[in-house]
Amino acid sequence: MNNEKRKKSENEIQLYEEVAYQGHQQDTDSNSSDSSQAVKKQRNVKTTENVATKPIELIFVILSVIVMIITFPISIFMCVIILQEYQRAVILRMGRLRPGGPRGPGMVFILPCLDKYRKVDLRTTSLDVPPQDILTKDSVTISVDAVVYYRIKNPLDVTLQVMDPESCCELLAMTTLRNITGAYMLIELVSSKKALSRQIKAALDATGATESWGIRIERVEITDIYMPETLQRAMAVEQEARREAMAKVASANGERDAVKALKEAADIMEMNPIALQLRYLQTLNTIANDETQSIVFPFPIDIVQKLIK
Repeated sequence: MNNEKRKKSENEIQLYEEVAYQGHQQDTDSNSSDSSQAVKKQRNVKTTENVATKPIELIFVILSVIVMIITFPISIFMCVIILQEYQRAVILRMGRLRPGGPRGPGMVFILPCLDKYRKVDLRTTSLDVPPQDILTKDSVTISVDAVVYYRIKNPLDVTLQVMDPESCCELLAMTTLRNITGAYMLIELVSSKKALSRQIKAALDATGATESWGIRIERVEITDIYMPETLQRAMAVEQEARREAMAKVASANGERDAVKALKEAADIMEMNPIALQLRYLQTLNTIANDETQSIVFPFPIDIVQKLIK
C-alpha cells in the first residue's frame, strides 16, 4: 500500500510539474512554440528537462551549493547574470536543459561549474546575402544580392536545434534566391524587385525550416542586380536607338499636326478675306514691337499685279 501511494504521489507531482511548465511557457512568450506537445512534434533534439534528476546529479548540485555558500560573497559574481529586456538565457545544467524554459530578463542565478548558459538576442537582425550568379530564363548571366531581416522567435529551438542559425539562414536564402530569380527573364527581374522580394519571403516561409529553428523571417529585399559591362553597353545602345526612334516619330507627328493647322488656317482665310487682313495687321504690330532698325513691310501681290496692268 505504501509503495502504491508513493508511486501515485510521484505521478501526481510529475504531472503537476509538466502542467506548471506548460503554463509558464505560455505566459512568457505567447508567440513561441515552447510548450510541450507543439515543440516535441518538430524538434530533432529531444530534451530531457522533465526527466527526474539522478542521485549523482543531485549530489553535485548540493556540493555546488555548499561551495557557493562557503565562498560567499565572492561566489555571487559567478552565480548572477544580468539579462537585458531584449535578451533571454537558455541554461543547461550538467548538459541537460533546465525546466522552466528560457530565463530573463533581469537577474538570473546559476550554479558555478555545473550550469552553462547562452544569451539569445530577440531583436531583429539583418543578414546580407552575398551576390549570387544567376542564369535568367532568357540565358543572361547576372548577379543578384539581397538582404534578409529575421528575428529569434524561440530561444530554446535556436539554441538546441541548430548549430549556427545565421549561417543556416544565409544558405537557405541564397538557395531560394537562385531558384526563384532563375525562372524569370532579365526585364522582369529589373522591373519587379518588390514582387520578387515578396515571393522569396513566401517561399522561405513555405519551407517551414525556419520555424523548426526558432527563427522568423520578417522581410526580404533585393538590393541590386549587377549585369556585365558588355550587356550594359548593349542595353544602353538599344535604349538610345529606341529613344531616337521615338524622337523622330514625335517630330514627324508635330510636323503633321502643324501642316494640318496651317491648312485649316488657310481655308479660313480663303473663305474670309478680312481674316487675312487682320493677320496682316497683327504681323505688322509684332514687327513694330521688336527693337529693330529695319522693318519688312509686306505688300499684297494682288495690288502689285493690278498696278502693273
